[in-house]
Amino acid sequence: MTDLTPTRLRTLLAAFPPLRIGVVGDFFLDAYYDCDPALDEKSLETGRTCYQVVGHRRQAGAAGTVAANLRALGVGKVAAVGYCGDDGEGYELRRAMRGLGLDLADFVTAPNRLTPTYGKPCYIDSTRRGRPVVEELERLDSKNRHPTPASLQDELIDRIRAGLDRWDAVVLLDQVTETNCGVLTTRVRSAVAAALAEREHPCALADSRQRIGQFRNAMLKPNQREAFAACRGKGRLSLAAAQNNAMALHRRARRPVFLTLGARGMLVADAGTTVRVPGIRVAGPLDIVGAGDACSAAISAALAAGAQPVEAATIATLAASITVQQLGTTGTATPTQLRRRLQEVRRGL
Repeated sequence: MTDLTPTRLRTLLAAFPPLRIGVVGDFFLDAYYDCDPALDEKSLETGRTCYQVVGHRRQAGAAGTVAANLRALGVGKVAAVGYCGDDGEGYELRRAMRGLGLDLADFVTAPNRLTPTYGKPCYIDSTRRGRPVVEELERLDSKNRHPTPASLQDELIDRIRAGLDRWDAVVLLDQVTETNCGVLTTRVRSAVAAALAEREHPCALADSRQRIGQFRNAMLKPNQREAFAACRGKGRLSLAAAQNNAMALHRRARRPVFLTLGARGMLVADAGTTVRVPGIRVAGPLDIVGAGDACSAAISAALAAGAQPVEAATIATLAASITVQQLGTTGTATPTQLRRRLQEVRRGL
């Protein structure tokens, strides 16, 4: 962490505003329902708790969280490539994305698809200023569980290919676990890999819950479990296993690999070796939702700005240490917050 100086961080952050970065993948609507536990009622019919909603929040989630972090970091133009349904959730998702200042020229409305949505009921404390979230309740997921139509895949491929000629970096976010039911289907992944092979494009980063080992011609950003599964690991999730898996994925991808370790930081596998960037200890309570997306955004922006892989990973750990302190929301980190956190870390030495 000490190798990244405040001057170097300022230089890299100053290069963010001119950047053009594409975010390709599964954009979800995060629909928050703020519930006051003091108003809970019991259903006369079922005896179950009826949560009383006192507020709504709508955010762009999944790939939208990556895009939100890129914008918060100061990236000048962030283009979204994906789709939503022609439904109320799609309207809310587009409105949230416009609020972030995203370029939606290549974001498709698909009449025969659902807008993927995470319904997130939360208990809030109505007695405190700002009504902070104190507990997240059971989530409600709406996803497409039938394969993405071939015509929609073709349209997305055309838009991605055109975007690769304009963007300084691209993040590939594969959120949907059901095979071929999201944006980055087998056909789309293959087409993107071929398009990347035709271009000098060092800043393509892939993040996938189920299929990180199936991306080609892109850097990879798995967490420990994702890398373990991709390498068909056996035994426990140890640091030694993570190092072996990072190197195996690095050899397979022939690109840098950024393997996140949660509170322990990140492993960077590059040029035939691994380096661990330590995590930053922060005070709780903590909410880790979206921390990986913050890392993807920070790595991509930093590399596009000229950072070396370990520098990019260091900036990503700074960003994640900030977002995990934001409860009941998928947080973001600003350049000012990054500079302050680095100063805090250096003062703690």
